[in-house]
Amino acid sequence: MEDGHMHMKPPPAANATGTPPMNHMGMMMMHMTFYWGNKGEILFSGWPGTRSGMYALALIFVFLMAIIDEWLSCRRPVKPGSNHVAAGLVQTVVHGIRMGVAYMVMLALMSFNGGVFLAAVVGHALGFLAFRSRVFMGNETTSLEKTSDHPRMSL
Repeated sequence: MEDGHMHMKPPPAANATGTPPMNHMGMMMMHMTFYWGNKGEILFSGWPGTRSGMYALALIFVFLMAIIDEWLSCRRPVKPGSNHVAAGLVQTVVHGIRMGVAYMVMLALMSFNGGVFLAAVVGHALGFLAFRSRVFMGNETTSLEKTSDHPRMSL
């Protein structure tokens, strides 16, 4: 610390294997830029580890969480005419689950792994296509305003 200002150095780049380097205290440093590779940590300490199969499982997990987030965002869990208190509690629980899933996807993205990023984006895109786009709505007259908590996109 000189002249009253603290200067921080960015963490060193990952080594050739894609794993983050260790700092002087033996602790693993987190990536701060996108990297490609199947070695790293996503969501939990030591997971997926160094095995390619576990990395593929982690990508599938993030992909499915993104699809579930899209599905939860377009569903109304309460039928019209339901008890207002019970309906409010059900909506609150579903909203809490949706936010938990969305934050898990966000935390997975904070691994800065390119594969995780692509899995999340493709999961959200396919979830939107399946549950919220007009492709699978057929001749239904139900508008997105009635089935979603998101504003309708106009094209």
